[in-house]
Amino acid sequence: MDVISVIRTKRDKGELSPEQIDWVIDAYTRGVVADEQMSALAMAILLNGMNRAEIARWTAAMIASGERMNFDSLSRPTADKHSTGGVGDKITLPLAPLVAACGAAVPQLSGRGLGHTGGTLDKLESIPGWRALLSNEEMLHVLDTTGAVICAAGDGLAPADKKLYALRDVTGTVEAIPLIASSIMSKKIAEGTGSLVLDVKVGTGAFMKNIEDARELARTMVGLGTDSGVKTVALLTDMSTPLGLTAGNALEVRESVEVLAGGGPADVVELTVALAREMLDAAGIKDADPAKALADGSAMDVWRRMIAAQGGDPDAALPVAREQHVVTAPSTGVLTRLDAYDIGIAAWRLGAGRARKEDPVQAGAGVELHAKPGDTVTAGQPLLTLHTDTPEKFDYALKSLNDSWDIAAEGTTFTPNPIVLDRIA
Repeated sequence: MDVISVIRTKRDKGELSPEQIDWVIDAYTRGVVADEQMSALAMAILLNGMNRAEIARWTAAMIASGERMNFDSLSRPTADKHSTGGVGDKITLPLAPLVAACGAAVPQLSGRGLGHTGGTLDKLESIPGWRALLSNEEMLHVLDTTGAVICAAGDGLAPADKKLYALRDVTGTVEAIPLIASSIMSKKIAEGTGSLVLDVKVGTGAFMKNIEDARELARTMVGLGTDSGVKTVALLTDMSTPLGLTAGNALEVRESVEVLAGGGPADVVELTVALAREMLDAAGIKDADPAKALADGSAMDVWRRMIAAQGGDPDAALPVAREQHVVTAPSTGVLTRLDAYDIGIAAWRLGAGRARKEDPVQAGAGVELHAKPGDTVTAGQPLLTLHTDTPEKFDYALKSLNDSWDIAAEGTTFTPNPIVLDRIA
């Protein structure tokens, strides 16, 4: 095999053979194929696509590049969830303990934020003492004793994907649906979960801007999971407006705890419960009621045990940014649009996100929302509060909010998008 022939095959819209795929993934992982060569292949895949057989083989080759986990020793069925990323998407935090409180084991391998989308690990690391890095033995112990674990994927899990993901991020090939699908599913299949629910975000704040692209991605991933023996279902969910009332690490943890305490924003509660029901159904648990587990405090109990098991203090005060800046409504009327992407960019610029994986984040930075589309606002009332430790960032963040909302005349009838747009199984 030689990499030039593999690149030319896909450049010329050909189908890569199983042998070509196996070789190029292995050779790239070992360093035989250079970054510039793999970036050329990734761009050819972005432009010309892959069929289902190619995507399945590509995914299998990335799984084969590392280890596979096994949870057969657990007494509970396993169920996991993956979100394609959005703004204010804190759902994993209340969801994992909620599903565990209903009888499933939730091995949640999560990532960090990059750009305008937040990362689950960054959010949880705002809790004093909490550890994202666990050995496989530690992960299994936390899962066995609490029912849920949220941690970083180990270096041995699909190392080919880790290397390729970093390359895609700097070569303009993140949006390639075959590469998104294989990236997500190689890690989830190698993780060893018995069932998987995918939350595929659609809208300005998501990687998939329109619903047809989101459906294609969802169908591709559901097919990959099903072909690998993992019961997989996908929900397409709205990301035109931020989820909840916060975008930022400690801000989102605080809001997640409110949900676990039986309160919190209605959209966060709705999506958390909808995903929990899908996860429990996929795991074969039919008699549990996730709404009841939120109301009776049992999900909160699991949260506290899970955080403590990973070194965190569930009672500790969360970080608060040193500086705030209030953005007020320019007119009176009905808020009909609040752009998720713009809010995400503002939170990122305030210090809640990173431009490169090695960049630090501010735990207290972010954006707090005081109204959502459909609400009536009055001129001069707080619309957003910006939080940061570095006030010189305010002007930069405000530039992203120049055209981020629409306010219609008083009395305007407005119906927000539903949270769940479609289901793919």
